[in-house]
Amino acid sequence: LVVRASAHIRTQLDLLADEETRCGVPLDKPSHWIVAREEREYGLADHIVVLSSFAQDSFLAQGFSADKILLLLSGVDASRFAPSTGVLQARIDRVRGGTPLHVLMVGTFSPRKGALDLIEIARALHGCMQFRFVGDVPEESASLYRKAQGLIEFIPRLPEYELPRHYAWGDIFCFPTIEDGYPAVLAQALAACLPVLTTTNCSAPDIVRDDKNGWILPIRSPDSFISRLEWCEKNRDALVKMIGTMSHVSLTRDWSEVAAHFEMLVRTALGRR
Repeated sequence: LVVRASAHIRTQLDLLADEETRCGVPLDKPSHWIVAREEREYGLADHIVVLSSFAQDSFLAQGFSADKILLLLSGVDASRFAPSTGVLQARIDRVRGGTPLHVLMVGTFSPRKGALDLIEIARALHGCMQFRFVGDVPEESASLYRKAQGLIEFIPRLPEYELPRHYAWGDIFCFPTIEDGYPAVLAQALAACLPVLTTTNCSAPDIVRDDKNGWILPIRSPDSFISRLEWCEKNRDALVKMIGTMSHVSLTRDWSEVAAHFEMLVRTALGRR
């Protein structure tokens, strides 16, 4: 077995090449040598394990048979990120109170993760909402980081055990990623009972349900994110209802479930030999 945590490497390369043109800065993307090496590994493997249906579909689109691709949805330590009653109530009180909504993103501030779109979103809603980003800012994003000053509050990368207090700060999680396999931060945000706005190009189709725990939007569509955030501003009662019900409905899995599923996949793969 070989595990591919992202989309098929050619799909990933195409998306990053397009984003490089769109941003106008060189991006860290797979070289032709890396692409060739990884495709050899795909060919040598009996099965390829992927972590989301988006990644699975990228392999099918490249001509792989469905039998070769094994889907193993990743997981999250839900107990670590589940909000206390006090945190949940404070979020509900903020939203009901009419103060500017807190919009959070965690991860890497890079074009691959939708940094260009996040800047446009924050600029359009500047003064109406507060934006915070927690995580790394790679060198390739230096020019985007400068453009974001005054629009987004930046917090340097933190250990995972310190992230819950920032999820507690948030009212909405915004993740306009261009390409991801199974972003852990998306699962963490859902476990923290944060409604999410994200794209089709990640694990969202597996763990997000529109109007239930968030919304799935097209990539490179900042206007769609802006419109949905404006809807949240105007429909705070509906947002409060979503926050209140998220603690009772979860589509994410803990690590014991992931481990049991992986064991089942391995047994199934062995049985086919």
